[in-house]
Amino acid sequence: MKALVITDGALNLEERPTPEPAADQVVIEVAGAGVNRADLLQLKGGYAAPPGWPEDVPGLEFSGIVAARGPGCRWIGDGDHVFGIAGGGAHATHLLVPEGLCAPAPDGLDLVSAGGIPEVFVTAFDALVKQAHLKLGERVLIHGAGSGVGTAAVQIVRAVGATSVGTARTPAKLERARELGLDAGVTASDDMAAAIGEVDVVLDLVGGDYLSIDTAVCRPRGRILLVGLLAGAEARLDMGTVLRKRLTVIGTVLRSRPEHEKAAAVADFGRSVVPLLTDGKLRPVIERVVPLDRAEEAYGFVRSNSTFGKVVLSAQV
Repeated sequence: MKALVITDGALNLEERPTPEPAADQVVIEVAGAGVNRADLLQLKGGYAAPPGWPEDVPGLEFSGIVAARGPGCRWIGDGDHVFGIAGGGAHATHLLVPEGLCAPAPDGLDLVSAGGIPEVFVTAFDALVKQAHLKLGERVLIHGAGSGVGTAAVQIVRAVGATSVGTARTPAKLERARELGLDAGVTASDDMAAAIGEVDVVLDLVGGDYLSIDTAVCRPRGRILLVGLLAGAEARLDMGTVLRKRLTVIGTVLRSRPEHEKAAAVADFGRSVVPLLTDGKLRPVIERVVPLDRAEEAYGFVRSNSTFGKVVLSAQV
């Protein structure tokens, strides 16, 4: 197999032994694998892989074909088309992963593009529906509506029957997000809170000083989900507003969770999100597909902050 290996802060495509499955493990012949900001952080040495996952091969999501399976697998079969999440190692031609982190991939989806689905849709659904308990008729603020998780969140909000307002760097990204169901958009300004209006739930994919906007726009008993830290890991929090409005502030991350919690999140994704992908009510938003042997180019696209949706590596080189 070939794997994208981090060596001294650089990416190199190297030969590695193809893994063999045991217990409930499966070996995936990877078709596509999304590039996420966590991969950029790992490349810089700032986001170590969880124990048991490759320390030097990035990649948190995948799609592909089951090439081999361990004797403890319950539902997965050789040749099945699947997609899912991983603690690392997906930027390769083959990946060893527990069966519980896989879900069946719908027949109608392009299998390469499907590699850009799991991380963002699992994250958005888990945050909005499972943790924030988003309800019909509520209003959601999505900071970073043009990002991978943002484009997934816009569609999930619409599917739930809620309404959305999004922020983005440029009007062009907001216009594209409107095509996915975004109801209102706001670009960075001196008075973003006034332009946003009141909301019930915030999905904050930016962090930093955006937290002060979050608390200002939330209605009483609002829920704030902190998912990304692109604008920084520190912010001023008006605790008086949090108390007065009885706000809930939740920090959430996917990669570092215990394996059984990630498996539960993938199971929720399989039950609730995959049927909507199958029916076309949700769809992947793929900016571009790049071959694995041009991974530096793909990482550069994500690093530029100019992309809308996902960049996916086509793994079979």
